[in-house]
Amino acid sequence: METLLPETLLFLIAAGFLAAFVDSVVGGGGLISMPALLLAGLPPAAALGTNKLGGTASSMTSSIQFLRSGNIEKRLAFALFPLSFVGSALGSFTVTRLPSEFLKPLVVVLLVVVTIYTIFKKSWGKDAVYRGLTNARRAGIAAAAFVIGYYDGFFGPGTGSFLLFAFLLLGFDFVRAAGNARLLNFASNIASLATFLAFGLVNFAYGLPMALAMIAGAFVGSRFAIKRGAALVKPLFIAVTTLLIGKQLWDLWLA
Repeated sequence: METLLPETLLFLIAAGFLAAFVDSVVGGGGLISMPALLLAGLPPAAALGTNKLGGTASSMTSSIQFLRSGNIEKRLAFALFPLSFVGSALGSFTVTRLPSEFLKPLVVVLLVVVTIYTIFKKSWGKDAVYRGLTNARRAGIAAAAFVIGYYDGFFGPGTGSFLLFAFLLLGFDFVRAAGNARLLNFASNIASLATFLAFGLVNFAYGLPMALAMIAGAFVGSRFAIKRGAALVKPLFIAVTTLLIGKQLWDLWLA
């Protein structure tokens, strides 16, 4: 295993902690962790794979915290878990065969819709109104779990935001929606990480220190979200989705 310079190690630890803190609450931690890995000197493909190592550690930690606090709808989330896993595995396999850049304009549009809807729906997500699923809603959330999982494996930016939004549409409050979203994101991260490992695209020298920092960040972030509730989660959700929109527009401008 290669040796990291002390300043690079500290940089990855700090970036990993902050990324996981944000990711455990509303998703979007890749806005921090991916640029950090690129700045540390990893090529893009290895940075993607290494980021999935940290993302898996982060989502696992926050999922455990949300489960322990009772903020995951267990029966529903665990039923959707394999759909997210299989979708992500297929998406990760697809990205090895096809370029994913054509998705950027569509992702910008979807993130804009999600953000505007959340801003103008003033009381949305403050209180839980979830009372179970009709057959139509059951089919809809199953399709969403598979499609968003596929998207995470194929492209990725905004996955946490899309998952959280899907659970908000079902009537969950922001904290419970975040908990359900983290468990499904854990499923998609496992499948995607396995694919990157198979292709030798995970750098453990960079990834393990960052993953350990992300475990700590996810622990603190998820507990903070559970304690503060919608008062914290909603504004952070809007801020992160706005940053994601800006990042995707910037990438399109440079393309």
